[in-house]
Amino acid sequence: MADSPRARRLAGRIRQIVASYLETQVKDPRLGMVTITDVRMTGDLHDASIFYTVYGGEAERADSAAAIEAARGQMRTEVGRQTGVKFTPTLTFFLDVLPESAKHIDDLLAVARQADAEVERVRAGARPAGDPDPYRKPRDADADPGADPGADAGADAGASVDVPAAHAAAVDAAAVDALVADTGEL
Repeated sequence: MADSPRARRLAGRIRQIVASYLETQVKDPRLGMVTITDVRMTGDLHDASIFYTVYGGEAERADSAAAIEAARGQMRTEVGRQTGVKFTPTLTFFLDVLPESAKHIDDLLAVARQADAEVERVRAGARPAGDPDPYRKPRDADADPGADPGADAGADAGASVDVPAAHAAAVDAAAVDALVADTGEL
């Protein structure tokens, strides 16, 4: 579609004219419930592609396509009369596949929802593979096998943990004091 404002305005006007003409002027009994979904113009404004949908099945679509094709010349005359352009564009009608594409996407989403529900159902009663607590605590080699692994940590282990932490704090404080003494800034 040409992106010029004039082509967009003309396409909108053709859409109104054709929709109104199909609704009020075409008396063909084959014409079903037709909706004009889009009109696209070429850059030179000589061709108009008109997309439509039909409510119903394949038989209704085929009958409506035949009725629209039979009335195409009359619709072009009406478009030329109501738009007043120098060259009346040729009208080409295309059955819009958007509703079928949307239905196909809806079907795919329904299948995905069903697969998700099946996974959720299977997952509801499942237990994790392996131990419930995968993070085991290390055991001492000299501890007896029946003892609790966390129970044999004595006072010496607590002191050895506190000493390096206190030492690290003292080293950090000494480093800060040395830095302040060298630069004079904190």
